Amino acid sequence: MVPFKNILVPVDFGESSRDALALAIDLAKQYGSALTLLHAVDVPAYGYGAVGFATVDILTPMQEAARAHLDTLLAEVRKERPETTGIVTTGVPWREIIAAIDERKPDLIVMGTHGRRGIGRALLGSVAEKVVRLSLAPVLTVRGKEDR
Repeated sequence: MVPFKNILVPVDFGESSRDALALAIDLAKQYGSALTLLHAVDVPAYGYGAVGFATVDILTPMQEAARAHLDTLLAEVRKERPETTGIVTTGVPWREIIAAIDERKPDLIVMGTHGRRGIGRALLGSVAEKVVRLSLAPVLTVRGKEDR
């Protein structure tokens, strides 16, 4: 088996992404891999017709909250894998994950999935599904305990 030198772990701070992170930590220990955690702040676009608008700055507080959550998570992970890094980006999550894959060239992506089906999947989409379809690197999806 090819060793994984760099593992990318997209996180949304939910249970399924925590389960995926736990598995990624185990794999990193086994292979001596570097871990990179990625959180994409997804700001909904509101607009009227072709004109977008925003009356208040909602992006900055969202980015600050995401950075605080990621910093807390990084502190936990670094107890086991001190070289772990974290990235906060802004945009559509699956696009931000694919961009990070293209830029960082990880050997493996480990990510949680909510396992939505039916109308929930149709309305909300599946970040994991899009990443699996578009990634040039192998993707390991982990369904969270709450979704089983």
